Amino acid sequence: MKEGKKRTVIFGLVFLFFLALSYVENTSFFVYIRDSFVNPPVAVALVFIHNVLAISLIILGMAFYVEIVLTFMPPKRKIEYVVLQNPEVFAVVFTVLILLISILRASTLVRGQIDINTLALVILLSVPNGLVEGYGIFQAIKKTLKKTLTTLDLAKIYFVFFVAAAIEVGFVQALLWVSAR
Repeated sequence: MKEGKKRTVIFGLVFLFFLALSYVENTSFFVYIRDSFVNPPVAVALVFIHNVLAISLIILGMAFYVEIVLTFMPPKRKIEYVVLQNPEVFAVVFTVLILLISILRASTLVRGQIDINTLALVILLSVPNGLVEGYGIFQAIKKTLKKTLTTLDLAKIYFVFFVAAAIEVGFVQALLWVSAR
């Protein structure tokens, strides 16, 4: 097996390993997150760590996809290269998809299932945080697909997710304060 193919296969196995670990983290995150909102700094740290792990997994997955296309797909066929040739379009579509899934997941935290009555409120409250996180997701995907992601870009993306975590915890604290009155 050529060196590039071997590296891509190993990269894929590493991605699958971290995907399995992220399942465990995601499950435990949603079990313990409610209790952490009692202490806002802890909640910001937990939400930030969760977001960093999620965006890192997205970056790893997109980098693996780029490696697969460049290593295993023949350059003569253009269909396999559509995503790599239009990274902004794919980044927008993928970002919207991730945000919709996140909103649906957040709406299940209220009643344990998706409730149409609370879904509108969750969407309304998610707009500021969704815009910030959406920007970070878009930049991460676009730069990964273009193969231009630098350490400075990664630091900026992680900072965006720190701001998003602070906004998210701030909104929850505001809701708790309003509901306590």
